[in-house]
Amino acid sequence: MRVPDRVEAAEAGLGAMLAAAVAFQAYQVAVSWGAGHWPFGAVVAASICLLALARRRAPLGTAVAGLAVTALAIPAARFLHLPAEPSPAASLGLAVLTASAVRTLPARTACAVAASGPAVVAGGLLTAPGSAVPVLGGLAWLAGLSLGFGSRLLAARRRAAAERVRHAERLELARELHDVVAHHITSIVLQAQAAQLVTARHPERTAGSLADIETAGARALAATRRVVGLLRDAAPAAEGCERLGELIEGFESHGRRAHLRLDAEPSGWPPHVSGTVYRVVREALTNVSRHAPQARAVTVGITQDERAVTVEVEDDAPRTPARHHRRAGYGLTGMRERLDTLGGTLTAGPRPGYGWSVRAVIPTGEHR
Repeated sequence: MRVPDRVEAAEAGLGAMLAAAVAFQAYQVAVSWGAGHWPFGAVVAASICLLALARRRAPLGTAVAGLAVTALAIPAARFLHLPAEPSPAASLGLAVLTASAVRTLPARTACAVAASGPAVVAGGLLTAPGSAVPVLGGLAWLAGLSLGFGSRLLAARRRAAAERVRHAERLELARELHDVVAHHITSIVLQAQAAQLVTARHPERTAGSLADIETAGARALAATRRVVGLLRDAAPAAEGCERLGELIEGFESHGRRAHLRLDAEPSGWPPHVSGTVYRVVREALTNVSRHAPQARAVTVGITQDERAVTVEVEDDAPRTPARHHRRAGYGLTGMRERLDTLGGTLTAGPRPGYGWSVRAVIPTGEHR
């Protein structure tokens, strides 16, 4: 099930719950107060519940509208000698609106919306003293406030953790950039020194020496532009292949099978491509080990064209609801940050039917 499908299912469940609350309330009022007393409360509650279902499109507008409807319904119910407002069904809708506002709106606006809850409860107590309905409304407001505040804190912690991953990745990229630039500059200096010796003995070779230095400088500039920060574990192509073999062997030691399909020429990869391929495969296999214990086989496919190397890691684990929440870890966040820097892409998600796929596209040419 895709994430939008889960959201739609949750919204459908919420709508059914709110509709049932409105219908049950109308029935109870009709039984205890009489047939002519339920329409007002049902209309008010239905209006607030509809606003609650539309909260994702306009969290602030729907919250303000719900509070306004409630503020008008409280004195109207008192004047018409109807059951106290906000009714239980309306309080449920207000709790949903409060939770959404506290979770998504800016801090000051969220606090203003949350602070309106006690005012609504107080109004209900003043117009219907001794009634338990405003008390239920107050409990519903507290529940919505707690849910919204908890969700807000959880989202803030996730953003902070993701930012720490990005920051650490950028520091690592900066350190690798320093190493790579130093390597190229050293090469240029050595070639310049050699050119001085060659020119002194063979002046006719000066042009060739200068061309070599220009080529080395162009390569250094291309490497700097392309990687911005190469990978800490960037390795020569042969070593990268050996390390991929070690990854596969280590993964299979845990009782799973892994198959490597290599349709590429690693010997021609720049160092940053070799290192990125290794890290993407390592992160994907780590995610399978941690979050898909039911997976029995994993396929690592590496292909190459004129412009990029593509890495795709697929497993055969059965689909479970918990897996969708756990697989988007911070390791993939760091990989996505790295690939964005290199001009590549990283996608991760469920495969049709079963299993999970991680796909990375790593440019091999100059990234401008």
